Amino acid sequence: MAVEKDKLRHGALAAVTFFIALAISFRIIKQLFINVRRKKSCYLNTEHKPQHSFKRVLADNSYSQFKHLKLQTAESQSEEEYSNLHPYKGSISELIKDPDIGFLELLSECEGRNLEMKGSHVWVETETQLKEVVEVLSNERVFAVDTEQHSFRSFLGFTALVQISTMRDDYLVDTIALHDVMRLLRPVFADPGICKVFHGADNDVLWLQRDFHIYVVNLFDTAKACDILSKPQRSLAYLLETYCSVSTNKLLQREDWRQRPMPMEMIQYARVDAHYLLYIAYCLCLELKQKNNERSSPGDEFHFLLEASRRSNATCLQLFAKDIEVYPGELAASSIVSRCLNDQGTISSSLCDTKFQELIRRLCLWRDIMARMHDESLRFVLSENAIIALASQVPTTEKDICSCISKADQDNESAATVPLQSPSPVVCYHVEDLLFLIGESTTFSENIFKVFIHRHLGPSGSCPLSAYNYALLSKTSLGLNRKSISSCNGFRASKQVAKKASRELFVQKFSCKSPVYHNCKIYANDGRLLCYCDRRKLEWYLNRNLAKLVEDDPPSIMLLFEPKGRPEDEDNDFYIQSKKNICVSCGEGNHYLRYRIIPSCYRIHFPEHLKSHRSHDIVLLCVDCHETAHAAAEKYKRQVAAEFGIPLFVRKVVDFDKSQNANSSSLPVMSSEEIGVSPLQLRTAAMALLRHGPQMPSERREELVQIVRTYYGGREISDEDLEKALLVGMTPHERRKFEKKRGFTFKYLQRGTNSDDVKENNVSKSDQLKGESFDSLRTNWTETDEKQDCEDILMAGDPDGGNLSNMTTSQVDERDYLVKQESKLSLLGHGPHGKQVVAHLLKEYGEDGVREFCQRWRQIFVEALHPRFLPAGWDVMHSGKRDFGEFSVYKPTKKASGIAAEG
Repeated sequence: MAVEKDKLRHGALAAVTFFIALAISFRIIKQLFINVRRKKSCYLNTEHKPQHSFKRVLADNSYSQFKHLKLQTAESQSEEEYSNLHPYKGSISELIKDPDIGFLELLSECEGRNLEMKGSHVWVETETQLKEVVEVLSNERVFAVDTEQHSFRSFLGFTALVQISTMRDDYLVDTIALHDVMRLLRPVFADPGICKVFHGADNDVLWLQRDFHIYVVNLFDTAKACDILSKPQRSLAYLLETYCSVSTNKLLQREDWRQRPMPMEMIQYARVDAHYLLYIAYCLCLELKQKNNERSSPGDEFHFLLEASRRSNATCLQLFAKDIEVYPGELAASSIVSRCLNDQGTISSSLCDTKFQELIRRLCLWRDIMARMHDESLRFVLSENAIIALASQVPTTEKDICSCISKADQDNESAATVPLQSPSPVVCYHVEDLLFLIGESTTFSENIFKVFIHRHLGPSGSCPLSAYNYALLSKTSLGLNRKSISSCNGFRASKQVAKKASRELFVQKFSCKSPVYHNCKIYANDGRLLCYCDRRKLEWYLNRNLAKLVEDDPPSIMLLFEPKGRPEDEDNDFYIQSKKNICVSCGEGNHYLRYRIIPSCYRIHFPEHLKSHRSHDIVLLCVDCHETAHAAAEKYKRQVAAEFGIPLFVRKVVDFDKSQNANSSSLPVMSSEEIGVSPLQLRTAAMALLRHGPQMPSERREELVQIVRTYYGGREISDEDLEKALLVGMTPHERRKFEKKRGFTFKYLQRGTNSDDVKENNVSKSDQLKGESFDSLRTNWTETDEKQDCEDILMAGDPDGGNLSNMTTSQVDERDYLVKQESKLSLLGHGPHGKQVVAHLLKEYGEDGVREFCQRWRQIFVEALHPRFLPAGWDVMHSGKRDFGEFSVYKPTKKASGIAAEG
C-alpha cells in the first residue's frame, strides 16, 4: 500500500514537473517568436509620420539628382540639360539688371499703421481655402513670406508651415495637409510684378523648390538690406526688437512643427515672423534711401536700395540640389576620423588604425542607407559619438551594441545632437545589421548594402515602402568601386593598403591647403556686383586707393573707377555667383585641387584677351575625378594631334651645346611622323644608363642609347649628354631639388644648357606621367595659385594684370624667368604641339576658331565626368573674351611699350 502511494506521489510529481516544463518551454518559445517577429517587423508599421500621407514627393531619398520644374517653353531641352537650368532665369535676370522697387510706394502705407496683431489669423488647410488665398495674393503688389521646417524626423527635411502676411491679413498655410496642392501658389510666387519679402531667404528659396516646385521671382530680402546697411546684427529677432519693440522666443524655432493641432504659442510665434516683416522692410528701405543721399558724391553712384534689390533677386537664381556623394557617408566618416585624430585628449592613438577607420566608414554608410530608407535624419538614426564608440569597442552581441550606443549618447555633452530615444528605433529594429557589419569576418562590399536595401524593402521586407524610399530599390548605386577598400587576402591586402597610403600622402601633399574661394565681393561704382574674389585681391585694390570697403562680412569693396566691362555684357551669370570649395563633379569637399579644362599647352598661346583673368575653365576636382578628367584630356589630345597632323612630341635635332644661340626660325620643321621622345622617357633612359650602363645586357643598353640619341638628333652621346638629359623638362624648382638630392654641381649647365630644355611645358608633368595618375594631377607652376573669380571680370584698373600680389617671391622669380624666355620655343612636352595648333586655328579660322576649340574641350570635360556641382552660369558655349582698361599691363599699347623698354 505504501509502495503504491509512493508511486502515485512520484507520478503526480512527474506530471506536475512535466506540465511546468511544458509551460516554461511554451513561454520561452513564445518569447523567441515575439523576438523574431519584433526583428522582422519595423517600427514604421505602427508609427505614423505626417510625410507618409504625401502622394507627390519631388525630392525622394534616392541617390538620383533632383529634377527641377520644366516649363513648356523649354520642351526642346533634354531632361539632363534642363536639370541645372532655372525655369525663371530670364525673369530674374531682368530684375537683377533693372530692379523693380515700385513696391516701396505701397510699403509707405506701413507708416502710421497700428502694428499690433489684432483679430485672428487665417488657418489654411483645405484646397478651397488655398485657392482663395491665391486669389487674394494675385491682387497684391507685395506680401511677406516665412517658412517653418522640420528636419529631425526626415532625411531631407520638409516644409511644415508657410506664413504669408499682407497689409490686412495673416495666413498660416498648413503645408502638411496641403502638400500635394501647394503648386497652386506657384504662379503668384513666380509673378515678377509681385514682390515677395523674406528675411534670410537663402534657405527658404531652396526649400520651396524642393517640396513644391515653387520658384520665387522678385524678392526683397531684409537680411541683404542689413548687410548693406552694416547692421550690428542681421537676425530677425534683432530687427523685431529694434523696429517693432517685439521680443520672440527663438527656442520655439526648434519645436516640432509637425504638431497638429498646433499649440497657440507656436502659432503666435509663426505669425509674428511674417506679420511685422513688411514694416521692417519699409524701415530698412528708408534707411537705404537716406544712406544713398548721405554718401552720394561726384563719381560715387552706389545706389544702396537698388543694390539691395539686386542682391535679393540674385538669391532667387539658386537651385536646390541633393548632396549626393560618390561614396555615401564618406564625408561624415572623414569628419569623424579627423575629429578622433585631433581629439588626442580623449581618443586613444590606437583608434587611428585601418580597422577603426574602416568600421567608421561602414557605420556611416549603413546610417546613410537606413536614414534614407526610413526617412529619418542621420543624427536620429545614430549619433557620431555612438559611431565612434561602436568602432572603438567593437561589441559582439546585440545587447552590447545597444548598451554601447546608449552610454555614448548619455556621455555626450550636447543634448541637441542626441536622439530622443537611445538607441533609436532604427537601431533597435535592425541591430542585427550592425552586428553583421561589426563582425571581423564581414567582407565589405557594395553587395552587402544592396542586400540590406532589398531585404528590408523587397517583397518580403520588414520596412514599408513609401514615396521617399521606393526609388532606392531601382536606383541604388553606392559607387564603392571607386574607393580603395582594403582586403584581408594577404599580399593583395598589403598592396591595397600601400596604394591607399600612397594616395593619402599624395592628397595631403598636392591638394589645396586652404579654401580656394573666399567669396569676397567686388562691386562697380554704381553698386552692381562684378565678381567674387579672394581677400588678397581686395587688399590690392584698397592699398592702391582704387576701391573702398562697403561690407565687412564677407569683405566687399566698391571700385572707384569705371570697369571696362560687366558680366551682363555677355549675359553670363557665372561671374556673379559664389563658388563652393568642393569637387564640381562628385561634391567631395575634404580635398580638391585645380583642374584646367583647356590644357595649358594650348591656352598659354591664346591671345591675351581670350585668356587673361578668365577662370571660367579652371575648376576644382578631387583626386579621383582629376584622374578621370586628365585621362580623357590626354586621349583627346591625341585626337587633336591626328586631326591637325601636329605630333604631340618632337625630336631634338640640333646640337645641345650649340642650340643656346639658336632662334625659333632655325628650328627644324616638325612633321606628323616625328613622334619624338617624351621628357620622362628621356630622363628614365639617361638615369638607367648612368647608373647601370656597364652591367646592362647589350640589347637593353642599345635600346636606351637609341632613345637618348633620338633626342640629340642621332649623333653619338657622352656621359655629359646623359647628365644634361636628366634635367630635361624640369622646372627651376625641380632642378634645384634634383641637384640637392643628387649632390651634383652641374656647372656645365650655366654655359651649355639651352633654357628651352629646362623650361617646363605647361602640361609636361602630366605628359611625363601617363602611367602615374597621381603625379599627373600637379597643377601648372607657371600660373598663380590664388587666381580667383575676380580675374574673370573685365577690370580696367588692374595694373598687376597677372595678379602678382597673389604669388610668392619664388613664383614671381620663376614668372620673370619665363617672360624673358618667351621668345624661345620649348622643344619638349606638348608645348610645340600646342603652339602650332593655336597658330593654325588663328590663321585658318581666327579667334572664332579658338573659341570653338575651347568649347570642344569643355564638352570633353562634361562627357568625361558629368559634373553635378558646376557653378551656376557655367556654360560650354562661354565666349571668354575680354577687353583691357587704360591701366592694364595687358593693354596692347602698354604691353608694346613695356617690351620696347626692356629691349
